[in-house]
Amino acid sequence: MAKPPKDEVETAQDEQSAKGSSTSPGSGLSRKEKQQVREGVRHRPAVVYEIIRVQGEIELRRPLSALWWSGVAAGISIGFSFLTEAAIASHLPDGGWSPILAKLGYSVGFLIVILGHQQLFTENVLTAVLPVMARKQVNWFLRMVRLWGIVLASNLVGCLIFAMALAFLPVIPADVVPELSKIVGRVMINSPGEMFAKGIGAGWLIAALVWILASTDNVEFLIITLLTYLIALFGFTHIVAGSVEAIYGVLTGGVTVETAIFHFFMPTLAGNVFGGTVLFSVLSYAQVREEIYADPDAK
Repeated sequence: MAKPPKDEVETAQDEQSAKGSSTSPGSGLSRKEKQQVREGVRHRPAVVYEIIRVQGEIELRRPLSALWWSGVAAGISIGFSFLTEAAIASHLPDGGWSPILAKLGYSVGFLIVILGHQQLFTENVLTAVLPVMARKQVNWFLRMVRLWGIVLASNLVGCLIFAMALAFLPVIPADVVPELSKIVGRVMINSPGEMFAKGIGAGWLIAALVWILASTDNVEFLIITLLTYLIALFGFTHIVAGSVEAIYGVLTGGVTVETAIFHFFMPTLAGNVFGGTVLFSVLSYAQVREEIYADPDAK
């Protein structure tokens, strides 16, 4: 059951105090305890929506250079999901619970990106689309396309840099290399249809992650770790994290360029956008539409 917003709690408390009834709800609480009640009430969905929408408008106004370099940094950082999962797997025995534990490494890159406030394409699928849905203007749609294009391209450049470092520089132990190839193999074994379907799941979880982070405080590390771990656990496909793996496969000869583009990249991109935009964004907007356009004085 959803909790009422803080302003409604405060109004209810004030009304009860004005009545002066000793038996009214909350009348036995001290002033400090009433303040604790107000602070403990979660944001209602309309407030969370507005937080993300305003943040989205800020991102849509950022200059090209700021978006580009932040996106490149995110592409490099997300590569640590690929590397950390492989490194953990190389130190674990084969079979049993080992793959489940190794997949925790997948969260590392996302932690760096999100806590470091770097630009990740799949985050912007939700953040950038809400202002467009709210404004309903062509210029805001064009800003969204601009943001998506810049961030996705810069993410891929970062992925390329990281994959080239893994493939051509002596930066990782020899026993980790086979695990990198195994991860690439597990991703590329999916058919294009499976890539798309699993991309929907990843797009939904990242959009849910953005929504939850906007409504909570001081639990970012836990939420990011849990939801991104689920992407790895379920074998969902993520366009940026997976691009590091696909590019590494191309550079090491295990994957052809055509396979990387048409077998992985395009269906995964479509799935991520569909899961984060068509499903999560539209449903999120639908649940708050009447509230955000309602007259607050009519309550």
